[in-house]
Amino acid sequence: MQKACGTTAEQSHSVTLTDRKRLSLTGVQDVDCFNEQIVVLRTPLGTLTVAGAGLNISQLSLENGRVEIDGEVDAMEYTGAKKSGGLWGRLFR
Repeated sequence: MQKACGTTAEQSHSVTLTDRKRLSLTGVQDVDCFNEQIVVLRTPLGTLTVAGAGLNISQLSLENGRVEIDGEVDAMEYTGAKKSGGLWGRLFR
C-alpha cells in the first residue's frame, strides 16, 4: 500500500487503546504486514508493532491516516526513527 500524496497523516500521530480490545490510531502512513498475532504499521514516529491475539484491522483509511484494530492487544513497540529534543531528550542523552 502506498501513502496518498498530499496527506497530513505524517504530521501528527495518536494512539488510543480501550480495554486492551480496541486500538485506534491516527497518523498511520502504511501497513507493512498483519495477521491475527501481529500488525506492523509505519508512523511518523517510527515503525509500530502491535502484538496480541485475534487481531483484526476493522477500519483502514490510509488517505486519512486512520486505522482501527480489534482483538486482544498484549504489546505495542516503536522501532526506528523518532523525534529527538524536548526536556526528556536532553535529560537522557
